[in-house]
Amino acid sequence: MHKPMALRKPFWTPGVLVMLVFMVAGALTIIARFTGGIGYVANLSTARPWGLWVGVDVATGVALAAGGFTTAAVAHIFGRHAYEPVTRPALLTAVLGYTFVVLGLMVDIGRSWAIWKPMFNWNTNSVLFEVAMCVMCYLNVLYLEFFPIVAEQFKGNVNLPGPLALLNGLVDGILNIGDAIIDKIMWILIILGVVLSCMHQSSLGSLMLIAPTKLHPLWYTPILPLLFLTSAFAVGYPMVVFETTIATSSFKLDSEMNILTPLTRITIFLLGFYMALKIGDMAVRGTWIYLLDGTAQSNAFVAELVFGVILPWLMLVSPKVRASRKGLFTAATLIVAGVVLNRINVFIVGFKPPLSDPGYFPSIGEMMVTFGLIATLMFLYRIAVTYLPVLQGSQEVSR
Repeated sequence: MHKPMALRKPFWTPGVLVMLVFMVAGALTIIARFTGGIGYVANLSTARPWGLWVGVDVATGVALAAGGFTTAAVAHIFGRHAYEPVTRPALLTAVLGYTFVVLGLMVDIGRSWAIWKPMFNWNTNSVLFEVAMCVMCYLNVLYLEFFPIVAEQFKGNVNLPGPLALLNGLVDGILNIGDAIIDKIMWILIILGVVLSCMHQSSLGSLMLIAPTKLHPLWYTPILPLLFLTSAFAVGYPMVVFETTIATSSFKLDSEMNILTPLTRITIFLLGFYMALKIGDMAVRGTWIYLLDGTAQSNAFVAELVFGVILPWLMLVSPKVRASRKGLFTAATLIVAGVVLNRINVFIVGFKPPLSDPGYFPSIGEMMVTFGLIATLMFLYRIAVTYLPVLQGSQEVSR
């Protein structure tokens, strides 16, 4: 097993430059949003107060960051230490994913400068309050969990430039003390991370329970919080497979198939449980009658269920697919895309307020902000794996 190490690959590649273009476009749009107001760049209204930013930047970002707590749980709580090589990339994805969520919220809410108020003005009857507090706490937990990776790279190697060199000893002392303290309480942080994640993953589904007349029957169900939670569990390990495969292919590293193949066996159960809940709920409530009515909502639901749940589950059942790098990546990609589509369906496609305008489609400004934030996430991921010990250091590609 190779030790995690900073890759020190050339940073300014054509792909990074493309990310930079989207980041600049997103930044300019965000400036326009804060100078001209939300209506200046978005197709949102009083009747339709949320759209792409909530469906993708917030709800999808939270779901896809689930690999952090699911991988930490299996490696540290359940003692499956063989999976530890993928815990650092999963943790990095979670850190960046939740940071992405907070940045998206800052753009989306009307008065971003008041985002701190829920910390002191508690509305315990609000689901959004619970989501806000859990996301805030979990983001801090993630930063603390990631701190030892930063400390590992820079302890004893702090070399600040110019007059700042006087602070070298102080910074090195902070890194050593912080690393020692976090090492002693890491088990508490891991447990907190799992608990907090389960709470707000389900609460995002609870949020939609107050909209029975606005959400299409194919998605509105009393067990929506359970579906959101189980789908987050199901997408956790596929997201690890997805980002690990892309990273190892891009940097020409070992494919980690010896870890990813057994890890996805857990996904067969988790995705199968989610599939049973989803199909069973549809059968019990009789909403299957909407499946073939030809509307955009029914077509989106069928695509989500067939291509995002049933097909990848059937693929993962096959040992041949799990042993194939391309097959495993394809199945994982379908699961990730299925969860993304589910969140978009619940918050955008299936959300039809009776008094809403005739239709909603994201504006160019909304898309630029979202693409810019995604590009920023990828840019920061590239910085982290280049200069911090996140990925395994082997330079050989498994075939």
